[in-house]
Amino acid sequence: MKIGCHLSVAKGFKHMGEEALQIGGNTFQFFTRNPRGGKAKALDLEDLQQFKELAKANQFATILAHAPYTLNACSASEATRQFAWRMFADDLQRMEQIPNSFYNFHPGSHIGQGIEAGIKLISEMLNQTLTVELKTMVLLETMAGKGSEVGSRFEELREIMDRVQYSDKLGVCLDTCHVYDAGYDLVNDLDGVLEKFDRIIGLDKLKAIHLNDSKNPFASHKDRHEKIGQGSIGEQAIFALINHPQCRHLPFFLETPNELSGYQAEILLLKNAYREV
Repeated sequence: MKIGCHLSVAKGFKHMGEEALQIGGNTFQFFTRNPRGGKAKALDLEDLQQFKELAKANQFATILAHAPYTLNACSASEATRQFAWRMFADDLQRMEQIPNSFYNFHPGSHIGQGIEAGIKLISEMLNQTLTVELKTMVLLETMAGKGSEVGSRFEELREIMDRVQYSDKLGVCLDTCHVYDAGYDLVNDLDGVLEKFDRIIGLDKLKAIHLNDSKNPFASHKDRHEKIGQGSIGEQAIFALINHPQCRHLPFFLETPNELSGYQAEILLLKNAYREV
């Protein structure tokens, strides 16, 4: 099973790798910079090399970098968009130091401009930034649909991809809390949700899963993560997802409200529920 959680990059990549191993993981997610800010810490190439050696020795799955929440590619403010586009380009340039990794971002909020305008602006950023040489896989995250978020419907993610020249560089990270809150019933119709994803986007584009329970009820269009088994999704639905033939091979990343000990307990719970084939 490929599983990890969100860790702090502050102490470096080797430290994150060691923490992941300590709690039973074999991958991890991290913010590329302060999630509420814009400045990124300079990469320590020696630390990065030590992590690569650790990851190879321990057969790590693909790691996932998460863009900061301040990145809004489809803001109504041109200054905010330009800031986002610069940050996105800088992050991708840095991620090329860790080839074949994932870079995940929230598509953004159109702030009253409308979904179509938001999709157009997000696609423009991707067309400006993605190149044929890029080794990092960029992931669009499924969203809950709160406010003016873009990406709560599979059709919206498909339309973004259709407008991007190098769409082979794009994939999707499915967030269980987000899709459930958006109105995709993972609890009672997991097969139907995955069939719809396949028909609209294609399961070959599903590259990673954020495993989260939800504090809110089905189709609430909120975004409040809960610990596994303590929310409205429930552990049985999560167990069904991690064992589903179309998902079980993917890397799973916990974003539940936990400290390391809580993540360790959840990783053990999920490993025990994971059926080897």
